[in-house]
Amino acid sequence: MARTPTIALLGGGFSDDPDTLLDDFVLEAVGRTRPKVCFLPTASGDAPGYIEGFHKAFGARDCEPDHLELFRRTVTDLRAFVLAQDIVYVGGGNTANMLAVWRVHGLDTILREAYESGGLLCGISAGACCWFETAFSDSFGPPVPLSDGLGLLPGSLCPHYDSEPGRRPGYRAAVNDRALPGGWAVDDGAAGLFRDGRLVDVVTRKPGATLRRVDVGEDGSVAEVAQTARMLGPQV
Repeated sequence: MARTPTIALLGGGFSDDPDTLLDDFVLEAVGRTRPKVCFLPTASGDAPGYIEGFHKAFGARDCEPDHLELFRRTVTDLRAFVLAQDIVYVGGGNTANMLAVWRVHGLDTILREAYESGGLLCGISAGACCWFETAFSDSFGPPVPLSDGLGLLPGSLCPHYDSEPGRRPGYRAAVNDRALPGGWAVDDGAAGLFRDGRLVDVVTRKPGATLRRVDVGEDGSVAEVAQTARMLGPQV
């Protein structure tokens, strides 16, 4: 049975939150028994502690966790390895550096194939920005427009929208000035699920956190629309 191309944008997870609600949401969204989950820690420079944290969190869940390092690469056939996964989970860090490394290894093309074949791609921060055409990224210091994403989803993305002081005003200004196309902003603690490029679900692990659509309105000003999010687990 053919699967639907799916992307989950995470505003948290095992590396940031005191619970695994958003990670459990991803495991449920893939719709498979004991899914294979591959962690890509490229944006952190394949930080050993980050990899260890992933295995600690997902090793206790009903899945088969693995990871792919590119700075200390041991996997010869990247295509076979990635396409065998049900979920590709991309960690946070430097988006621009991550994309450059992926392209050197040809992983950008493989990830596109994984998506088009119905895999679930997801990630936090850099791991959410990378799926879009553009992003509001801190890869070069203070957040600025980054224009060379994979383009699996149209428009732009801004992570950490409600938690880092410069994110919201900076992203709104970039959209207003047409330095970035309209797009989505993710609050920490929330997640959005896209199937075939359409938003189908928004969840949150804390009250008030959600996914927000940011566009230039008909009157020429920036319009921000908070999506209705369903609560995961007990309120914290």
